[in-house]
Amino acid sequence: MKKIRIGMVCPYGWDTPGGVQTHIRDLATHLIEEGHYVSVLTPITDDSISHEDYVVNAGKPISIPVNGSVARVLFGPIASSRAKQWIASGDFDLLHLHEPAIPSLSLLACSAAEGPLVGTFHVSTPKKKAIYAIGPILEPIVEKLTARIAVSELARSTLKDHFETDAVIIPNGIDGQRFANAKVSPAYSQGPTVGFIGRFEEPRKGLQVLIDSLAIVARFVPDVQYIVAGPGDSQEFLKKLNSQLRNRIKFVGLLSNEEKESFLKSIQIYVAPNTGGESFGIILTEALSAGTAVVASDIPAFRAVLENGEAGELFKNEDPSDLAKVLVSLLRDSDKRKRLSENGRLSAQKYDWQVVAEQIESVYEMAIAGGQRVTLSSENKFWSRR
Repeated sequence: MKKIRIGMVCPYGWDTPGGVQTHIRDLATHLIEEGHYVSVLTPITDDSISHEDYVVNAGKPISIPVNGSVARVLFGPIASSRAKQWIASGDFDLLHLHEPAIPSLSLLACSAAEGPLVGTFHVSTPKKKAIYAIGPILEPIVEKLTARIAVSELARSTLKDHFETDAVIIPNGIDGQRFANAKVSPAYSQGPTVGFIGRFEEPRKGLQVLIDSLAIVARFVPDVQYIVAGPGDSQEFLKKLNSQLRNRIKFVGLLSNEEKESFLKSIQIYVAPNTGGESFGIILTEALSAGTAVVASDIPAFRAVLENGEAGELFKNEDPSDLAKVLVSLLRDSDKRKRLSENGRLSAQKYDWQVVAEQIESVYEMAIAGGQRVTLSSENKFWSRR
């Protein structure tokens, strides 16, 4: 497609680990490498840290509980004015708004702009009365979108259930080669190693389920080691552990992108024990691309990514005993792990940015086909003169 100017809005704190932020960062990088101009408007928690040249700081986010997790978002009059200023000065061909149906910068930008607007919906949530209470406010904004993308069938169903509108399914993308070519680290590859990455203090990430499986796994694989990466206080988890098992689990803290790639490449098995609230599972596709055997809870989102067990093993959600059974079987059978790894690596190819970005660019082409440009909506026109 021709080179265009793209304004992208990230609803969540840019410097907070999360799948949506990773998706936007990688998509922006890929589009820039292809010659497009990209500007990303986003909340930033710590503005003393330098960020990518294409990032525009909209202000400091606040934490709100969303879908069993904590979202760091920015909303309100100041955020609205910054979004309007960014739109007015951007001369964009198109706006790409992530999660435009939650109180966030994306919602504010969608409300303020007119022209080619593309929305990507990441979240999967059941029908809730609260959603319907504010539905009349959100529906006109969702209807403004020129095109809608959902990252999974679950996210698409959420959109249809809440707003009675549809979307094309385009999954989250990854740079598969980065994970496939990552360096193996001795810190993560000595002996039978089981890895986990996530904000482990959030119950729905399921770390407790994984830890509860350790006593059984260690009985059959005595030298097993669980390695846990991500932000959070490990002391609460370690206090609950039998003292004889504490040396079987290691917390390594928050990893850089390069360290994460090495981590996923080095461990024998990656486990995603999430208990719910997931619409996709980008960490699964990253582990698959690294060639690592993946085990995940059988929640619908993970079952879809792992092709009902063909690309990775599934265990009964919130069942540590079943997880232990799966882990012991894999840890004691290297041939089975290799077969699973190869199946997963092949399956992950469809999530590579070379494939995913082409699909997104096709949506962009459709959205800008009318020749319009992004402008502030009529009630906000005075911003364009400031």
